[in-house]
Amino acid sequence: MTRELLWLSLPDQRPRRELYWMSRMPGTHVTAMAREEPFGDLTWVPTTYRRPVTRFIEAGAFAWAQGLDEQLERTRPDWVASLELCSLVTGQLSARRRRRPGLRQAVITWENLPRQPLYALPPYRQAFESARDADLILCMVDAARDHLELNGFDLSRVRVVKPGIDVEMFCPAAELADRPRVVFTSPLSANKGIDTVLDAMRLVRRRVPDAQLVVAGSGPLAGLVEEAEQAEPGAVVRAGSLHAPGVAELLRSARVFTTAPRPTWKWTEQLGLAYLEAQACGLPVVTTACGTNDEAVRAPNLLTESGAYALAEGLVHFLTDDSAARAASAANRARMLAEHDIRRQSAKMGEAFAEFE
Repeated sequence: MTRELLWLSLPDQRPRRELYWMSRMPGTHVTAMAREEPFGDLTWVPTTYRRPVTRFIEAGAFAWAQGLDEQLERTRPDWVASLELCSLVTGQLSARRRRRPGLRQAVITWENLPRQPLYALPPYRQAFESARDADLILCMVDAARDHLELNGFDLSRVRVVKPGIDVEMFCPAAELADRPRVVFTSPLSANKGIDTVLDAMRLVRRRVPDAQLVVAGSGPLAGLVEEAEQAEPGAVVRAGSLHAPGVAELLRSARVFTTAPRPTWKWTEQLGLAYLEAQACGLPVVTTACGTNDEAVRAPNLLTESGAYALAEGLVHFLTDDSAARAASAANRARMLAEHDIRRQSAKMGEAFAEFE
């Protein structure tokens, strides 16, 4: 039997994540309604959104998909699924599910804020409440399950499956990098802390003069990186926006991976796929403790206090201590193989769906 699943994307949804993992579930065919063509073995339905306000992105997007009823009639899915409890597309699917006997609904969530501010605002509140009746709520982090429990959800419908990554693409280099290169592969936004990373690297170079920071990504703080590259030629290098193979290649050329996340009024770090990709490539991770990123970043990696000084101390540790870097590399690779292999994790996702069929 083939499971037919209709996925309703957020208008700003990032690629190679939840939708891609579900497309790899055994015995599953996915039809994806999305604004841009997604990655994976699936059927894409180009979709437009009614979006009167563009201030918020991802789960906070004030947007409803158009053409949903038409696709439900055409695909006759067994399941409909979407990302996050309070997203307005989740509310759309909840309303359709109530009118179609036998249609099952799944919601994927990373949310780790028990008192997420969006939950207090209509229509996000209505979408959140409608998700209580979903057949399956699939948590990507343990903290999401805790968040559901604190909000009074029926935990019998909740399963936790950690995200998977391509451990064949993201694999270590043959040898530990000789050059003291630090890599940042995250959005260039305040919440990911590229400004703190740039400040930390200036401190690092006082003790490791040839230390280099390579930055891959895009975002509103790209200008800071450009200024640093011009002011410190060779010490800061912009790699631009890279596809997954390019990210993997860059990671293999480096010695340490870093970010410096900080919370916003409606977000705190949940897990961080960039951490998993770096660890699969055998890189030690140095980052500031934020939200629940301790689920991804475990010893011998370093979770530091906020601020450039603490981050710099951690970076210097792995840049100058070969034995520490090798130990972290081996431990990280082994854990990614054991806990985050995309083939195993996608199969576990399929098993969670099967429980409710």
